[in-house]
Amino acid sequence: MKDLDGQVALVTGGNSGIGRATALAFAQAGARVVVAARRVREGEAVADSIRAGGGQAVFVKTDVTVESQVEAMVRAAVESFGRIDCAFNNAGIAGEATSTIDCTAENFDRVMSVNLKGVWLCMKHEIRQMLAQGGGAIVNDSSTAGLRGSGLAMSAYSASKHGVIGLSKTAAREYGKAGVRINAVCPSLIRSPMVAPALEANPNLEARAVSASALARIGVPEDVAQAVVWLCSGRAAFITGAAIPVDGGSLA
Repeated sequence: MKDLDGQVALVTGGNSGIGRATALAFAQAGARVVVAARRVREGEAVADSIRAGGGQAVFVKTDVTVESQVEAMVRAAVESFGRIDCAFNNAGIAGEATSTIDCTAENFDRVMSVNLKGVWLCMKHEIRQMLAQGGGAIVNDSSTAGLRGSGLAMSAYSASKHGVIGLSKTAAREYGKAGVRINAVCPSLIRSPMVAPALEANPNLEARAVSASALARIGVPEDVAQAVVWLCSGRAAFITGAAIPVDGGSLA
């Protein structure tokens, strides 16, 4: 029996990178999957891929910074599959690589809106649904930059990811007794479309990340996906309020 047979999993930012890999991993674990993202063509392609493999999936166009769209996303998931058992709030942006004093207010506000407000809005409406149905599991995508200061001139990004951990821990304490588990994953450098421009612009970045890793490599989206699926499964039933590094030991 697969870990998530018959369950329903929602993935934001599910059109590429870590989100895409996690949507596929949820399907492989037996879940029916709701893929949410802003880019329609890519998001539909992920849902098509799941259906082609014999799974069930729908795509919902969603901007996580707009509450009405987040409400519609949750409603569409329930209308399609009846409930939401698992949610991975993954949608996020890197923003501009600038130091604290060079970061513009526009960049700071945009990064916070997507990475932090977006996670809060998704949790707000996912938790309401999970409370109504008797429980569920949520994983939020933070970063190792949420566990320490960033050395990559990304103060807004690091601040937003610290905030994701604070939201996750607080909500875990608020709703654990009602059967809702909430955790965060904290990936290090992951070879993904979001990171690709930084890798191209800074040839030394990957070498530095490999050097910092106890496993002597950078991560791939599937590394994070498997951690998320496990956290949503019954095998992680006693884990909530945790911020788990998925970093190849770089923080060790």
